[in-house]
Amino acid sequence: MENIRELFQVMTRRFGLLNKNCCSIDAVDISLVQSQILYEIDKRDYPSMQQVAEVLGMDITTFSRQIQNLVKMGLVKKTLLPEDRRVYTLSLTTKGKFLATAIDREINRYLDEVFLHMTEFEKETVIRSIQLLNECMAKTSLCCKPIEISR
Repeated sequence: MENIRELFQVMTRRFGLLNKNCCSIDAVDISLVQSQILYEIDKRDYPSMQQVAEVLGMDITTFSRQIQNLVKMGLVKKTLLPEDRRVYTLSLTTKGKFLATAIDREINRYLDEVFLHMTEFEKETVIRSIQLLNECMAKTSLCCKPIEISR
């Protein structure tokens, strides 16, 4: 049987998940984390910072730094919730929406090209397998947590 970790290592490299920047659009370099944040904000109507941080499995301090950078870049708008002045909601600016859409289009184009090399049955099998893997990963107690290495 093939080394399962090796399969994930190769897939990680091929997706470019180890690259410093995942994409560059209109001379704006976006990291993988920033791309994930833009994607999650775009999927929701004015989510709170805490909601997006939880979905991404990020601690709020690290997440806040990322949001500050995205605000400085003019991609995200942070708004204080009038009824609860401890909560900030997030939305994409016009530039942020453009970038999120462009990233989504490029990733979908890449995946379409990958799936061109498969039969329809193989494509459906891969997609079902990824869905199953995601469901099982959500059930494990280790999901979205840093790995602790014991000596």
